[in-house]
Amino acid sequence: MNNRIMLGVQGVDNYGQMEQIIQALKGQKGVSAVEMQQLGEIAVEYDPQRLTVMDLIRVVREEGFLAGML
Repeated sequence: MNNRIMLGVQGVDNYGQMEQIIQALKGQKGVSAVEMQQLGEIAVEYDPQRLTVMDLIRVVREEGFLAGML
């Protein structure tokens, strides 16, 4: 069964940056859905057997932004 979390992303100025983050998250094995709620806020559905919340936050950080669970 998948988990769903909300990530808050700091440092995002535009929707192009959000799309960059969304694509990076979608590229992770174990992520089944990624949806932007608003600028700086992303819902992620993932398999907790394959990924942790820290794994998801790390992906966002690798794209150059700070993230945390909301």
